[in-house]
Amino acid sequence: MLLQYATWGAWLPVLYAYLSGHLKFTGAQVGYCFSAGAIGAVFGPFIAGQLADRTFATQKILGVSHLVGALLVFLMGMTSDFNTFLGLSALYGFVYAPTMALTNSLAFAHLPNRDQDFGPVRLWGTLGWIAVGITVGQILFRMHTPTSGSPEEIAAAQNAGRAVAFQVSAAIGVLMGLYCFTLPHTPPTKDAKQNTAWLEAFGEILRQPLLLLFIVAVPVSVIHQFYFVQADGFISGVQTKVGEKTWFDNTISQVFGVGGGLMTIGQMTEILVLAAMPILTKFLSRKRLLLIGLAAYAARMALWAYAPSLPFVIAGIALHGLCFGCFIFVAFMIVDEHTTTDVRATAQNLFNLVIVGVGTIVGSIFAANIVGGWASQGGAMDYLKLFSVPMWMAVGCFGLVLLAYPGKKPATH
Repeated sequence: MLLQYATWGAWLPVLYAYLSGHLKFTGAQVGYCFSAGAIGAVFGPFIAGQLADRTFATQKILGVSHLVGALLVFLMGMTSDFNTFLGLSALYGFVYAPTMALTNSLAFAHLPNRDQDFGPVRLWGTLGWIAVGITVGQILFRMHTPTSGSPEEIAAAQNAGRAVAFQVSAAIGVLMGLYCFTLPHTPPTKDAKQNTAWLEAFGEILRQPLLLLFIVAVPVSVIHQFYFVQADGFISGVQTKVGEKTWFDNTISQVFGVGGGLMTIGQMTEILVLAAMPILTKFLSRKRLLLIGLAAYAARMALWAYAPSLPFVIAGIALHGLCFGCFIFVAFMIVDEHTTTDVRATAQNLFNLVIVGVGTIVGSIFAANIVGGWASQGGAMDYLKLFSVPMWMAVGCFGLVLLAYPGKKPATH
């Protein structure tokens, strides 16, 4: 889990600023690049999930995928051509995106108690994201942030330095690929009801509560993309405001670096939430946990829209722990407990299709191009307009789950 998410966390938080600020891609081009990486999540259930549930051992698929992905992400950091970057992003998403669901299914296959054991295991993914985020942030702050110059010159140097994130990701990807071959043997199931795993999985997710969960996951993943697409540039801008720095601002920059490094505070709170999950699942129903996560999404966007100063920005980042832990993490648990063992990998990949695939494709274009273009008319980004859109989307999702999700007692198995 640590290597799985460090591979992704090295470059995703800095991608928007790198593409728009250094490579000078347009808003539409940036949105297409983010969307291209989600293609793999769309095809994952039909290829990777099918292979894992019916043909090859999961750990072998993971190993090969990460080794190929390491080469692709390294090449992404070497190109400045839009079409080349777009193609590499699509290929990388094709081999990497399904691995997130496969690591979940491998873990669920070997853990004796889903509610008690998965949280402590999954939080290592968060630790990996934190470690690599701070590492990249410190490299940007110490090696690519001039001590003098205009804000524009400083931003240009930082944007160019963000290329190092792809090199860091490639190195971690090689380690992950080799390590995967040492994971517990996880062969396909022998009691499959039919040869086509995704058809069987489709039949299971059309029942409640999975149907509602899959529907709500689309707008939630769009909201999530506002965080990943716009947060780095927004946070960096707040940190580098001329004439407004305080001892608090300077201390934060010294510790966390620039932009993506500060975003690791969200992963720190995520660790607390995941560590507490064995307790939370005993006292809170799945529905209540989902509602807490959706409320946190709305609160974060509200803080960034209406109080864009560093303390409130950090408070919004800190809410990421509840956003991820109480919605996305719990959602993967719900998928596992409401599907049969012979389609576990495929069902996880189908939910990954919604969160990382469809939601990311739609959300990237929506956040970077449509809403981003509307909120930046006149040159400067109007963050009140920008972040108010996902705020109201989160409020709507909260209302839908509150009214339509079946209320049940916490699962005890």
